[in-house]
Amino acid sequence: MNRPEIHVEVAPALHLFVPHARRAGATPLATDGVSTLGHVIESLGVPLTEVGALVVDGREVPASHIPKAGETVNVRPVDRPQRVPGAPLRFLLDVHLGTLARRMRLLGVDTAYESTDIGDAALATRSATEKRVMLSRDRGLLRRRELWAGAFVYSTRPDDQLHDVLDRFAPDLNPWTRCTACNGLLAEATKEEVADQLEHGTQRSYDVFAQCTECGRVYWKGAHHEQLEAVVERALSSRTQGD
Repeated sequence: MNRPEIHVEVAPALHLFVPHARRAGATPLATDGVSTLGHVIESLGVPLTEVGALVVDGREVPASHIPKAGETVNVRPVDRPQRVPGAPLRFLLDVHLGTLARRMRLLGVDTAYESTDIGDAALATRSATEKRVMLSRDRGLLRRRELWAGAFVYSTRPDDQLHDVLDRFAPDLNPWTRCTACNGLLAEATKEEVADQLEHGTQRSYDVFAQCTECGRVYWKGAHHEQLEAVVERALSSRTQGD
C-alpha cells in the first residue's frame, strides 16, 4: 500500500536541524498516515521546542494534527520574544553550559545549573517540577515530553549563547543581584561581617561588599570586575537597542 505523501518546507532558521536535501523549499515526505505532525517534524530532526507555527495549506494546525496525503506543511520558528506561561521566567541549564549559566546569573536571571551530568530524565523532571525553561544543545533532551519548556542553544560561544537567550526570551535583567556560584540572591554586607573570608590585601583595598544569602560567598569589585562589567554593559546595551 502506498504511504501518504506530504510536502514539508522548513524555515531557514531551522535548517541546521535537517539534512541539506530538506533545505530547498518544500520537499516530499512519505508518512505512515497515523503519526502526528509533531512526531513527523521531530523525525526530521527538528525539536518541537524550536517550532512556532505549523501551517498546513495556509492554516495553522496543532502538533497533534494527522497529516493527510497531498498536504503542504510550513514549519516556522518560534516568535521572538518567546512568551512562556507560568511567570516568573526561570531557567535550567545542563552540564555543558556552565559559562552561560554564570553570565545569566551575573545579569540577575534566575538560572539553575547542574555541574554534573544527572541524566536527561532528572533534568526534565526538574524542569517540570520547578517550571524552568530547559536550555541545552542536546536534541534528545529537548524531545522529552515531561519538560516544562525548552530551547536549543544554537552557538558554542558563550557571548553568542547569551545574546541569543536574551533575544529569544527577553528576561528581566537585574545585574549584580545573584550569586554566580549558586544562583542565590545577594545582599549588601559590611567589611566587618565578612572579614573572616577576606585576605588582608582585600580588607585593605576594598570597602564595598555583597554576600550570597544562600551559600555565603562574598563579592567585591576585584581584578575581574572590568570584564564582568563589560558583559553586563553589552547585555544592557543590546536590550536598549531592541526596545
